[in-house]
Amino acid sequence: MSVLFLFLDGVGLGHDDPATNPFSRVALPHLRDLLGGRGLFLETGAVHEEKATLIPTDATLGVEGLPQSATGQAALLTGVNVAERLGHHAGPWPAETLRAWLRADNLFLRVIKRGGTPYFANAYPRQYFEALGSGRRRMSVIPYAAQASGLELLGHEALRAGTAFSVDFTGQAWREQLGYADVPVLSPAQAGTQMARLAQRYTLTLYDFWIPDYIGHDRKMDEATRLLESFDQFLGGILRVWEDERDLLVITSDHGNIEDLSCKTHTYNPVPAILVGAGHRQVAAKIHDLTDIAPALIETLGTVHFNLTLRSSTSPRS
Repeated sequence: MSVLFLFLDGVGLGHDDPATNPFSRVALPHLRDLLGGRGLFLETGAVHEEKATLIPTDATLGVEGLPQSATGQAALLTGVNVAERLGHHAGPWPAETLRAWLRADNLFLRVIKRGGTPYFANAYPRQYFEALGSGRRRMSVIPYAAQASGLELLGHEALRAGTAFSVDFTGQAWREQLGYADVPVLSPAQAGTQMARLAQRYTLTLYDFWIPDYIGHDRKMDEATRLLESFDQFLGGILRVWEDERDLLVITSDHGNIEDLSCKTHTYNPVPAILVGAGHRQVAAKIHDLTDIAPALIETLGTVHFNLTLRSSTSPRS
């Protein structure tokens, strides 16, 4: 069995209101087909179809304040309510206490420890690594956890070879804005098909689609609708070759944002957890909030139940 985990940064379930919610303005045929013709809205609630399940998933984790990226993503990767342990939501960048928890245990490490093969499918340009090295940029939770687990952060060569993917799916921005003339340019659907085939070679493949959070903060409706349409085409490419009887596709987020462009901040809205394919009903039945997703995935991969422990919020294991 293979799991493809599509992480969408800043995508919640908002009201079906075209004045504020870009999901109300676009058709998204592939996503709606999975959900039996329904849209991705608060009003939709849980959806149980033959091939897919949608579970509205709590991102607030019982902690006051707006959910944030660092603690939300860490909860997704560790199965631990790190916001509760810290006493607050935190982000976007993980501080040392949170980084130490990620070094001690995370979804990539759990797959490795149980004999599986995790893969982190994002490609990063040379400029990203240079900015990290100079201190002008900090690493967010997901690439930090991947690197801390011994996975390589992939770059130009992997993108050119088709074994990693740009954050816009297509590679076009790498050519036009970053100067990589030899990078192949794909359609979103082609990128989806390529990613699905790559994911079927590994136990767990994770792809970090962080653009929705940026566009949500910018509050530009036209950009938001174009992005969602591109993602739906990408999803269609995945579904074209996805083996529903053997493999599981997971789509979820860390907090809401892009679904409500009336505000510049994150939202309190639940996030979608969409499960497609093998075991989707069983996985969905275990999900209520962000901390449930990693344990459910590990269990469905046929391993011992994911059971992380943190000694305290100030003394993580080294």
